[in-house]
Amino acid sequence: MQALRFSKVFEKLATAALEKKRHIWIEGGTWASKTFSAMQFLCLTAESAKKPALISVVSESIPHLKRGALRDFALAMGADLVEEKYNHTDFVYDFGKAKVEFFSADVPSKLRGARRDILFVNEANNIPYDAYRELDSRTRLLTICDWNPTHEFWYHEQHLGDAPDSEYVHATYKDALGVIPADVVKNIEEMGKRDPNWANVYLHGKLGRVEGLVYPYFEVCDELPSGDAILGLDFGYSNDPTALVKTVTRGDVLYCQELIYEKGLTNDAIAHRMDEVGVKRGYDEIFADSAEPKSIEEISRFGFNVKPCPKGADSVEFGHQKVRQLKQFWTKDSLNAIKEQRNFRYVTDKDGRLTDKTTHAFSHIMDARRYACVGHALEPEVSIGWI
Repeated sequence: MQALRFSKVFEKLATAALEKKRHIWIEGGTWASKTFSAMQFLCLTAESAKKPALISVVSESIPHLKRGALRDFALAMGADLVEEKYNHTDFVYDFGKAKVEFFSADVPSKLRGARRDILFVNEANNIPYDAYRELDSRTRLLTICDWNPTHEFWYHEQHLGDAPDSEYVHATYKDALGVIPADVVKNIEEMGKRDPNWANVYLHGKLGRVEGLVYPYFEVCDELPSGDAILGLDFGYSNDPTALVKTVTRGDVLYCQELIYEKGLTNDAIAHRMDEVGVKRGYDEIFADSAEPKSIEEISRFGFNVKPCPKGADSVEFGHQKVRQLKQFWTKDSLNAIKEQRNFRYVTDKDGRLTDKTTHAFSHIMDARRYACVGHALEPEVSIGWI
């Protein structure tokens, strides 16, 4: 295999495996190389296998796999990746003796499928305990799980780390300084200064609890139902992503799909991307951040029906309330949206009391969805200080 750089997380993982640990639990912050190190270990294990072996990599959904473990698998393989060895239909890579398969935990038949030798559960805190138990019971040698410590889940509740055959690995970005770019380190350290709660979980990898969630409850669906759609648009550029969300409301149920979540988009690039994701010019109704009249005007000139979201006193909290009145769904491919909703919260003051301010880092798609809901809800004739 190509010459690789290894993080401290990889070294701890490999050592625990050599010691014949049955379970390895990797808990830590962002950019700690948790998933990448696990994929490096699995690739090396599969490549050196002397007899037939099956390795399963599991995540909460196929879109999550594609954006996470599968991407890190390709990075770990590098120039050694042979396209002909990968079955795109079944998500299986054939190393010869060993095979690595990728599947999602939302398919019951997969959970009760064939037995395996090694299991890797990516972001285990997003997978139900029953699903994990089914998978682990069909694993012969080793189960590896990783996660961000946003809250306690079944690993903590079941005290799984107390077993003598378990190894706990704590990871932060400092364990991967030789692997991750310097500009990434600078960026996450600056984010940590702005948001202590975010820093506690994602920078220092400490177990936390995301208190004061703005939208605590949502579910995941396969796709949007048919019906008239309202879109919401939040502008970004260098530091923040531009976010576009499509919503369909049926009674008191709100279905949403993330369409765009990208940094560095100019207004003409936004218009181009809107064409690519299927937004219909002159038809689809789009509500955007009213603080960006120039951007709204420029995108309107491309023929899109984009307009400012109604805004007035307490308009932000009014929008939060409108969203909370609805049962919320995100399509399973809305990965950034799901992450934002799981972390979007009210900020506390110096005394630990919740304020009406919200976390900026996880606000982009949340704002876009709010614009769509408020724009759709408010009729033009309403005159209670709204414009």
